[in-house]
Amino acid sequence: MQRAVSLVSVLVLGSVWTLQGVHILPEPLPLPQEDFHLDRFMGRWFEVAVISTCPHYMQRKRGNPVIVALQLQHVALQGNFTMTATSVRNGSCQQTSTVYDLTNTPGRFFHHVFRFNAEVDSYVVKTNYDEYTMMLLLSTEKPSGNKTTIIKLYSRTVDVSPAVLLNFTTLVRQHGMSDEAIIMNQEKGECPPLQLVTEPTTQPQISAPKKSKRNVVPPVDSHNI
Repeated sequence: MQRAVSLVSVLVLGSVWTLQGVHILPEPLPLPQEDFHLDRFMGRWFEVAVISTCPHYMQRKRGNPVIVALQLQHVALQGNFTMTATSVRNGSCQQTSTVYDLTNTPGRFFHHVFRFNAEVDSYVVKTNYDEYTMMLLLSTEKPSGNKTTIIKLYSRTVDVSPAVLLNFTTLVRQHGMSDEAIIMNQEKGECPPLQLVTEPTTQPQISAPKKSKRNVVPPVDSHNI
């Protein structure tokens, strides 16, 4: 009996030791699109659907569920690409440009959102390049450590097929969110070219006078993260 008790004690202590972080492995990172091709991913997209675990984000999106036109451009030999987002908000057109850093993992990108002091990992989860792209964005705010998951559906046109939408809802469920909460964006017309506002990937210098004009055009809420 004493031997049995001792064995149980060893097992319990071993479990506690493991839970203290010695052997716990980090959660696996999402897997991007297999054999991802950055050049095929570039070009014009439309953000047609979105869902998030952040209630405030969802509230903002429901207040203006507009299709966002996206233009992706990569310069050869540079380790980043630019995503220019254009949409209608409060009856006027707004346009912003954000730089996404490439990573060693094809289909995975990174950018920093200064408005929320958030580090964002973006993954191209599924795409056929010619019709749709499903994006997974994992955001961590600092110093609070608050984490947010956002899933977006991009389309080469403002319309999306029922089959693609079904695959999108399946992906949403796989990440523990209800497909009934998905926000389908609405088309509100095209916007003419406007002055671009580039979101830098490094902290801007406060003393630099030119940086004070960065927020002349307010960022588009649907693409800040």
